[in-house]
Amino acid sequence: MNNFLVLIPARAGSQRLPDKNLRNLEGKPLIGYSIEYAKENDFEDIVITSNDPRVLDYAVKRRVQTVERPDALAGDEEPVFTAIQHAVSQLQKQYDAVILLQPTNPLRPKGLLKEAIAIFEQEACDSLMTVSRNEHKLGTISNNRFTPYNYKMGQRSQDLEPLYYENGLLYIFKTELLKEGKLLGEKNYPLIVDHPFAEIDIDTEADFKKAELYMKYFK
Repeated sequence: MNNFLVLIPARAGSQRLPDKNLRNLEGKPLIGYSIEYAKENDFEDIVITSNDPRVLDYAVKRRVQTVERPDALAGDEEPVFTAIQHAVSQLQKQYDAVILLQPTNPLRPKGLLKEAIAIFEQEACDSLMTVSRNEHKLGTISNNRFTPYNYKMGQRSQDLEPLYYENGLLYIFKTELLKEGKLLGEKNYPLIVDHPFAEIDIDTEADFKKAELYMKYFK
């Protein structure tokens, strides 16, 4: 049985949707959904890493541990990896694995986390990520010419070769991977999620409005 840390990264300074981590979604700030999801799954070791004092204050009021992220690790071009690495290094307790919950994915199927943990342990994975099938006909454009990428012209959508995308709902990875400078290991399990919530990843106003609609429809 692994010793898990739930880590929620929530930096300030989003350009496309300002203050999105505190944006009110159906009566609750965006970051509140990831916190509650962790608590609903009986996790007590939950850490928020942020350079936003308001986010840190919100977390403290909900009895969640915080790590103040240096501004140098919170720029637009800074990968989330450095924030995770910094947060884990600041903790006194040692963990076998980290569960990463991003605030931009507030809607998650109820049983998903338990299923992911069970697979992570049964398969002895280095890491696990959630993916969903892409059923679009994709292509490239060069010199105003469209060239099919994953299909042939006239091919039916249902006959496409299965392709998948990272939906961002959750990640699990062994803490030791951080020492190697990565989050996903050689033995990385792609957990397929066939649920409308996998379509929600909030980065723009349109994404936020879509999340509001999904909440009302699937409530």
